[in-house]
Amino acid sequence: MHTDRGAQHSMERPASTPADPPPAASERPPEPSAGAGPQDTGHGAFELPQVKALLLHALPRFLEGVIAPVAVFYAALVLLGLNGALVAAVAWVYGGIAYRYLRGHQVPGMLLLAAVGVTVRAVLAAATHSAVVYFLQPTLGTLIVSMSFLASVPLGRPLAKKLAKDMAPIPEAFLRHERVHQFFLRISLLWSMVLFANVIISLWMLFNESIGMYLWFRTGIVAGLGAVGVGVSVWGFRRCLRHVNAEPARAGSPSA
Repeated sequence: MHTDRGAQHSMERPASTPADPPPAASERPPEPSAGAGPQDTGHGAFELPQVKALLLHALPRFLEGVIAPVAVFYAALVLLGLNGALVAAVAWVYGGIAYRYLRGHQVPGMLLLAAVGVTVRAVLAAATHSAVVYFLQPTLGTLIVSMSFLASVPLGRPLAKKLAKDMAPIPEAFLRHERVHQFFLRISLLWSMVLFANVIISLWMLFNESIGMYLWFRTGIVAGLGAVGVGVSVWGFRRCLRHVNAEPARAGSPSA
């Protein structure tokens, strides 16, 4: 019995020893500094997706929304005349909606709005027996958008910033940065000029050239202008990103 009590006492002894001392300050994992990181400059870091990925994402939509409707309208115009071309243009848009619906894909709201717009344009063009009326309406719409981009610059509320926010998950803190705000002001002015040039070219060709010339040459010129605008926008945004994302590193450097 004495031996059992001694063994029991020896087994219980480690439980009464003091706990291990806390690690020294030098051994503790470093705690994140409250002022480190992008919060130092009041903006969140943001990375632009790869340009190749953006192009691959946009190419099918460009073919479906720009090239194919022109080809369908022109082919129907040559084979069936104006009324046949109008019917073909409307059928193309509604066919795209039906295709998505039958495959169980979500129909974008912009496609539904495009269907309504094409229907109204086709009805007016058929009533006036004029293809000019059909193409004049979107050109006037482009003029309104161009003026909207221009008006947003002196107001200090660049329309390009709002569109970028709608299309990509850009952090609010990043958008509030002064350099980013100035970039979107310049890009809004750029797109106002691009769209206005689009309007001038479209109107001149619509009233001075044949419908065939208008369809193909105007489409090529407008696509080229758009490509230049997109290229300048992406280059400028990447340059702006490099400057803004580098600011926290400069703020934390010894020379800062």
